[in-house]
Amino acid sequence: MSATKPFAIDKWQVYEAYQAVKANAGSAGVDRQSIEAFEQDLKGNLYKIWNRMSSGSYFPPPVKAVAIPKKNGGVRILGVPTVADRVAQMVVKRVIEPELEARFLPDSYGYRPGRSALDAVAVTRQRCWQYPWVLEFDIKGLFDNIDHALLLRALGKHVKCEWAMLYIKRWLTAPLQHADGTLEERTKGTPQGGVVSPVLANLFLHYTFDVWITKHYPDNPWCRYADDGVVHCRTEQEALALRAALDARFAQCALTMHPDKTKVIYCKDGSRKGRYPNTQFDFLGYTFRARTVKNSKKNSLFVSFTPAVSSTAVTAMRQKTRKLNYRNRTDLSLADIARLHNPILRGWLEYYGKFCRSAMYPVLRHFNMTLRAWAMKKYRRLKGHKIRAARFLEGLAEKQAYLFVHWQRGMVGAFA
Repeated sequence: MSATKPFAIDKWQVYEAYQAVKANAGSAGVDRQSIEAFEQDLKGNLYKIWNRMSSGSYFPPPVKAVAIPKKNGGVRILGVPTVADRVAQMVVKRVIEPELEARFLPDSYGYRPGRSALDAVAVTRQRCWQYPWVLEFDIKGLFDNIDHALLLRALGKHVKCEWAMLYIKRWLTAPLQHADGTLEERTKGTPQGGVVSPVLANLFLHYTFDVWITKHYPDNPWCRYADDGVVHCRTEQEALALRAALDARFAQCALTMHPDKTKVIYCKDGSRKGRYPNTQFDFLGYTFRARTVKNSKKNSLFVSFTPAVSSTAVTAMRQKTRKLNYRNRTDLSLADIARLHNPILRGWLEYYGKFCRSAMYPVLRHFNMTLRAWAMKKYRRLKGHKIRAARFLEGLAEKQAYLFVHWQRGMVGAFA
């Protein structure tokens, strides 16, 4: 620390933060500066960030408001910081995250290093076999409604870095700039889209939910991924009572549960009888419900409450394929389509194919039908001949299985 630089921030911290921001990609903020444009004067831009953060004179610019359509209608407003501001936020995130990570509980999975949504799905699957009831909850507008005073109190318990606290306070109140240029002042919330926001949201819910439920309901296992979570219960009465208590707890912390996405579900399987209105729920892109599965050891079938890709996710994947319009891209070869679509297919299969892989066949069949339509337009001899085009692709799938990810994995599916 020097007389001119009250805060000791290493220049290397800023450079490593920039590398992390670049790896995450992302669009431009209110200054319309892309990562590529930022890199044109990389040394100068990183020096400015370091100089201002070290001297205490760094003030974040407004956050760009971007409307993102929701799957169930309406829009969600994301706040996109500038590239430079993302670098500054990353510097702070990398300083505070290790301390906060040491405090977070094992059943919190969202936005945490070394933990994934699939881990949350796996532990929920296991517990649904052990407990017959589930309380599924969703917090309405979490990022928009975080109480600043409560959040700063929680930060004060763990973050001892003076300059990190200074800049977090400034980010919390940085205005939101809408498409027409108007500025919206912010007195609560942390922009969904900010680099430091997920860590702040996790800390807020650590005290609002994680610590609270562990203390007051130690016999009810829970799993939370950001603002979405489940709690396992032994009886319907227990689940309903917990729902009322949780509703009151969230109200204490200026949050509300989403009325349509918060439900009590009966985990019905082959051994659990009874008729109840809710016997399935969606969590992290998977639908949990009773399914007929095979016992490979006994070579028999039984009914188990287990997850598979949700119909909403299937629809979204098919829409993605349709939007890419391969069927009309006769300028592309099959190898070109494979190069473009394999990364997408691989991501889908690695996530949604983890549990009940066969539920992915509608997505793969739709893609195969897209290839058939492409072949019928690409090759004159196949025009108007669906069966001939299907046989052509079946032959390719057998001889050149390396072309597409699902062919490589033996999930060829139908072409007709």
